[in-house]
Amino acid sequence: MSTRPRGVAVLLHDDVAALRYALAVAHLSPATPLVATVFDRTVAEELRRLLPQCDITSPADLVAPALAGPSLDPGIVSVRRHGGQVRAVRQRKDGLYAEDWQERPRARWRNRAGRALSQLRPHDGGTRLLVLGMLAMLAVLAADWAWLTGHGRPAAEAFFDAARVVSGVGPAVAPPDDAEYQTLAALAMLGTVAFTALFTAGVVERMLGPRLIGLIGPRTLPRTGHVVVVGMGQVGMRLCVELRRLGVPVVGVERDPQASAARLARTLGVPVMTGNGGDRHVLERVRLRHARALAAVGSDDLDNIAVAIAAHGVAPHVRVLIRAGEHEAIAETRSLLPMGTVRDVTGMAAAYVVARLLGEPVAGVVAHGEHIYLHDSEGSFRRSELPARARCGHPSVPRQERASPLFLPSQG
Repeated sequence: MSTRPRGVAVLLHDDVAALRYALAVAHLSPATPLVATVFDRTVAEELRRLLPQCDITSPADLVAPALAGPSLDPGIVSVRRHGGQVRAVRQRKDGLYAEDWQERPRARWRNRAGRALSQLRPHDGGTRLLVLGMLAMLAVLAADWAWLTGHGRPAAEAFFDAARVVSGVGPAVAPPDDAEYQTLAALAMLGTVAFTALFTAGVVERMLGPRLIGLIGPRTLPRTGHVVVVGMGQVGMRLCVELRRLGVPVVGVERDPQASAARLARTLGVPVMTGNGGDRHVLERVRLRHARALAAVGSDDLDNIAVAIAAHGVAPHVRVLIRAGEHEAIAETRSLLPMGTVRDVTGMAAAYVVARLLGEPVAGVVAHGEHIYLHDSEGSFRRSELPARARCGHPSVPRQERASPLFLPSQG
């Protein structure tokens, strides 16, 4: 390379490859401005330590607030939590502005109630067997204990005898003249055999399965006021994390239970339903009718459109967000704007990267309508000059600057 480029952008899905490219560029031209997209935060922190001059971000981090905002309220363009403060971007006649935002008390109460009601809720056949067997055995235990205490037995002794019945050992004392209790104990022991089989089958299936949804705790399937995120890739994962930070319950939908993002969701406490997001049965299982919004953020635009159509068929009143812009179907998606809010992930990321390479003080990027806006740390917004992909396939760059910035090959 005869002349030093004005800037270099490393745009790769492989974080390790992005790290190697960035280190190679810094070695060849230490003074060249560098922007790298890295999803894994451990790799990103290591790259920041090695190359303090490198601007590190990822398309998922850039667009997650722009997807979270309309998920919460149709009047919010973008929302993000900074420490203990939540800032929302809204529109007014003279442009966009940022303000402090807080969830309405009624919505917060609904979120808490939904999390409480989601505990011990079966979501598939295996967990249904597990819960049914467990509740049936508890019912037998309670009925036997109530019978014995009602006939004058001390509570502790009655509990001991009831536990023996449930475990199949038999009652400790079965009076020969008490035919009613003998019949009850016999039926309870026979029923417990079947209930134990159901419980064991559920436990085995759950232990052998991916266990992406919990029965208790934060990974339970929410019942109301949640956001359904279809497509648990990098964008979907970051959107779920952003919504959880805002106190909003979420549930992801992913076809491949072995996907790396699905396994990451388990460690982060995000429930993930395995299935096709365009399947009506799957959308009903995640209780779309009681959800706050659905975000179709898979990597394929056509799949996202199919999910949006299915969502409107199941729950026409639920807000829909569509990730689009990486396929020629972007024109079709714009014609389907009444179906929901469209976010061009590629366009937003490109606008941010170009602005950073040109030395502009950009802190983030938001989208509203068909326009992309850049904002700085002071909260001011300006429209990006990057042309829409529907009108032009490349950015408009002055002739003397067309050789820079340099973009390393992108893998998607």
